[in-house]
Amino acid sequence: MKKLYLLLWLLISFASARAQDEIDKTAELIKSANVQQLSKLFATTVELSILETEDSYPAAKAAEMLSDFFNQHEPKSVKVLHRVTSNANYRFAVILLTTGNGNYRVSFNLKNKAGHFELNDLHIETQKQNSP
Repeated sequence: MKKLYLLLWLLISFASARAQDEIDKTAELIKSANVQQLSKLFATTVELSILETEDSYPAAKAAEMLSDFFNQHEPKSVKVLHRVTSNANYRFAVILLTTGNGNYRVSFNLKNKAGHFELNDLHIETQKQNSP
């Protein structure tokens, strides 16, 4: 019976670590402004909101717009403020992105499609003064 509990604990721990890895990997790609690698996670169409611009874009256009943002706002650091990993097919995170031009709140979600997670929503907005 102890072996069964140990096995269940290991499986839950592994699943939890993998869930965090998807969010941490995406946050790290944002921190490094690595749009080339980040765009490999993009769904065919991405709901993208960058400051005042918001719409659905083909992955290539979304990558271009994200590159433009990073060219104007060089990332310095990221901090994961919130993460949702309770659903095996869905991940959601909110991060604080610190750049040379200010702080931004970035939220994104990833959905499991055919065994890998795709980024289909990405929102970047100015960080409010009273937020962490």
